[in-house]
Amino acid sequence: MTLTVNQFVRIFAGAFVLVSLSLGVEGSPLFVSGNFLWFTAFVGANLFQSGFTRLCPLETILRRLGVRDGGGCG
Repeated sequence: MTLTVNQFVRIFAGAFVLVSLSLGVEGSPLFVSGNFLWFTAFVGANLFQSGFTRLCPLETILRRLGVRDGGGCG
């Protein structure tokens, strides 16, 4: 199974949110600083704006690296 650009973007965004929450929430055993929550906000804001503008830096990078687009669902 080959992953598409859309799948890679979702995987990166989800991993980034999980890691930044792990490092930024005081109850986490991996807590470093609450400032890591700014990374979570950045990912959310980028996903929000890309929904309207279709401008996603990671998507552009992945396409240049040759990851396929994969038209349609699934």
